[in-house]
Amino acid sequence: MSSERAPQHDPRHEPVMLHEVVDALAVRPGGRYVDATVGLGGHARAIIDAAQPCGRLLGIDRDPQALAIATERLAPYGDAVVLARGEFADVARICAERGFTPVDGILIDAGVSSFQLDTPGRGFSFRRDEPLDMRMDPDGPVTAADIVNTSDEFDLAAIIFEYGEERRSRRIAREIVARRPLRTTTDLARAVEAAVGRRGQDRIHPATLTFQAL
Repeated sequence: MSSERAPQHDPRHEPVMLHEVVDALAVRPGGRYVDATVGLGGHARAIIDAAQPCGRLLGIDRDPQALAIATERLAPYGDAVVLARGEFADVARICAERGFTPVDGILIDAGVSSFQLDTPGRGFSFRRDEPLDMRMDPDGPVTAADIVNTSDEFDLAAIIFEYGEERRSRRIAREIVARRPLRTTTDLARAVEAAVGRRGQDRIHPATLTFQAL
């Protein structure tokens, strides 16, 4: 369980497709389930509720701030919930280490969360001017700034195209390389906007897909 202190605010987060997730997992009383991206604990709470009596849940997340909030929110379930810091890709190893096998179902809800987007200082959003970080795990060795400032133009275009499905990735990568070093979210957003332009009536900022990719 994470020792990271939970932020003092209480983020409001409605987990998506809550009932559909519980139904798809076919949660039953006494079952053992893994939420491999536990986040703030919304899905986990619904799963462990449906698994009562005698159900158990292992929650995993690489973000210590989210894990701290989940720890507080799931504390009323006591030993029925076990939380661990780690990546969903390591779910088999973590389950083995925690003696949490076999299991009846695993949930992986991958991607950045609204909590991460809204937390100042994380660098996931271009709505604030802050360091270009974007690490899910703040102890991770590579930031988004490292990627945009050290990748060559070809690799950078490939990242933006593959993970952001941005068809203008080559043009964007070329502009990023020309403007390096980029240190903040505003630096990156302006580079993308300079590469592809922006019309006043556009509902989506042109940097959205590039940020998504990173």
